Amino acid sequence: MDLIEKINRLSTMERKEVEDFVDFLLAKERKRKNSLKKIRGIIAGKISDFNAVELQHKVLEWGTGGERISPGHKHSN
Repeated sequence: MDLIEKINRLSTMERKEVEDFVDFLLAKERKRKNSLKKIRGIIAGKISDFNAVELQHKVLEWGTGGERISPGHKHSN
């Protein structure tokens, strides 16, 4: 039985609850996407503050939680 058939077997009140829940999930997804756009914009703004070499160093810092590592160092997980 597919999802539509299962929903159709529910009472009117239960179908309304399912509809409300789906609306909630869709609103939550839109909010998450908007937040990601804001974060990407902030990151893009920060990235433009650095030249290529500085950016490479920052990426290494961010990727290691601020731990300084030497070039060629194998990061252990």
